[in-house]
Amino acid sequence: MDPIKLWLVDDHTLLTEALTSRLAAFTDLWVAGRCPSDDPRLPIRLAQERPAVITVEPESARVPTPELFATLRAAAPEARLVALTGSKDPERALAAARLGADAWISKASGMAHVVEVLRGVARGDAWFPPRLLGTVLRGLREDVTRSTDGPLDALSGREREVLVCMVDGMHGPEIAEQLGLSTNTVRTHTHSVYAKLGVHSRLQAVSAARAAGLLPRPKDPVQTS
Repeated sequence: MDPIKLWLVDDHTLLTEALTSRLAAFTDLWVAGRCPSDDPRLPIRLAQERPAVITVEPESARVPTPELFATLRAAAPEARLVALTGSKDPERALAAARLGADAWISKASGMAHVVEVLRGVARGDAWFPPRLLGTVLRGLREDVTRSTDGPLDALSGREREVLVCMVDGMHGPEIAEQLGLSTNTVRTHTHSVYAKLGVHSRLQAVSAARAAGLLPRPKDPVQTS
């Protein structure tokens, strides 16, 4: 039986080198390659190698998560995506699941667990940590059951607030201050907005919102003496 072909996407070179070395001990797994998220040759290399499983660290990626996942999906449509990450945020796990992640593994996991999940994912299984699974399942279920009369109806209340701020021309730190959120939380909601609207950039999200009738709010008139 041919080994499971893996590809590692992580901007921390030392980590991928160490993981490659440790995975070499398992004869049924083969790391065909590794590269950072912003490697311009990534799509071509994935299309050539056609890995069965791609591990990716979205938290430290220099490429926005929706764009990165879209690139991986387009270059290797049959590959399974595994978020191998240091994040323990349930909302980020949900955002990754919405973007097509088949599994979410903590970098703190032992090698035996990592290998078990990689083998399972290659067989068609999915895996998210039990403490994150509730949030992921509820979010995905809400996506299915929520009204789809319009493109913005799939957004949660908070996601819509973030989108409104984007339409108003605000950026991450400004949105965080406006809504009383951390910049990381705003980033998570932004990625979720992208996924639900089927877009991959801020410009596309704003365009979709405007097309759906969400226009910039009128600004307060400037007081003059």
